[in-house]
Amino acid sequence: MIEQTTKQKTLATIIVVEGDALVRMAIAGYLRECGYRVIEAATSDEALLVLDRSGIRVDVLFSAVEVSGALDGFALTQWVRVNRPQTKIVMAGSPKSASVAAGRLCEEGPQLKKPYEPQAVEDYIRRLLALAQSTEPR
Repeated sequence: MIEQTTKQKTLATIIVVEGDALVRMAIAGYLRECGYRVIEAATSDEALLVLDRSGIRVDVLFSAVEVSGALDGFALTQWVRVNRPQTKIVMAGSPKSASVAAGRLCEEGPQLKKPYEPQAVEDYIRRLLALAQSTEPR
């Protein structure tokens, strides 16, 4: 697991769960440049350590559908829904059926298909977080 923040104002904390190190590093680097605090996890097991045991508030889970570990991307999403309901979820996957299934699990709207453009990921996350802020009780 790698954790870094930018020198910019941190907007939110995102955990990026992706087994392909080059893909994970690229999207994590891009999101850091956008001002997010990013935690990287190569497996669902690493993600669960952060989500379940670290005490770190994670605002967004950005996960590949296919990840290694005790849980696949779908099971990780279900775990987050039950145990960290305030955490927003974005899933990315290649197969069309995986994207449809992810959409059913994630009520926030359409999910991203791989390969994805970093700007599209950041735009989606901004919309998700803005929606969450506008619906939180004051």
